[in-house]
Amino acid sequence: MREIIELVKKLSESDSSVLLIGETGVGKEIFAEYIHRISVRSQNSFLRIGLSAMPSDLMGSELFGHEQGSFTSAHRLKKGLFEVAHQGTVFLDDIDDVPMDIQAKLLRVLEAREIMRVGGTAPIPVDIRLISASKVDLKEMIRKNLFREDLYYRINVVPIHIPSLRERRDDIPLLIEHFLKMFSPDRNIEVSPEALIALINYHWPGNVRELRNVIQRVSLFCDDKILLKDLPPELNKESPVVQIVKACNLCFLNEKYQFNQIVHCVESNLIKEALSKSNGNQSDAAKSLGLSLSTFRDKMQKYLQSTTSSTCE
Repeated sequence: MREIIELVKKLSESDSSVLLIGETGVGKEIFAEYIHRISVRSQNSFLRIGLSAMPSDLMGSELFGHEQGSFTSAHRLKKGLFEVAHQGTVFLDDIDDVPMDIQAKLLRVLEAREIMRVGGTAPIPVDIRLISASKVDLKEMIRKNLFREDLYYRINVVPIHIPSLRERRDDIPLLIEHFLKMFSPDRNIEVSPEALIALINYHWPGNVRELRNVIQRVSLFCDDKILLKDLPPELNKESPVVQIVKACNLCFLNEKYQFNQIVHCVESNLIKEALSKSNGNQSDAAKSLGLSLSTFRDKMQKYLQSTTSSTCE
């Protein structure tokens, strides 16, 4: 995530098109807003367009506008969203949901920097910075003739892949703290070690958005400490991983342990257990924990090959 943020910072003086790639809920819109906020266009408008929620038959009119009388219900001139966002940034969320006929018009916007209103006769210049987001592999859509290859290369000048939350579990304690401060700023809510383990271990199909909703919900009903019983049923079931972790007495008996110390302790034990079960095969161990091999090796080096390795037994 730090590498992604550094890459985004380098884009601050650029006007290149950016394609954000990631599962639903990973925070693509937040990154799009951040790119705009640190760009030279930051004083101008940032327009988020959710394409998946826009009816396909109205998409052309909404994006490019229409002239009065261009169709039955066009009682007045309407500026399109690209025209409204002139000199600002347009964020096209779920660009994989755009029909082929609209894709051709989007290509014209990027190539000629102009739009044509529905029913119009004269092109209208527009100056926008385009950020797109996709939840699927657009190359696969190209192979299925569902997405234009020429448009793909126009929007994919700077691709940024945002990993799912299960690929960056180290972020979970930090995000929990952030959301607790957001939703309960006047309370000092702690998270019990058992609840933290369950939160870290959960696979989070809804990613950061799901974590945000869970923390908002439990912060409303818990006391000053979030316990395992406070979590939704899908999180508080004692999984095999939680059973492994509970073998570590230090984490659960030492009440002075901070979040990062608990995470250090837990992850080191999980890595040792995964290596033991895989007979030392790092690829199999990484797969069993849902980690990429490179991430697993980084954690091995961090926890098992340093002098500051966990002392949990």
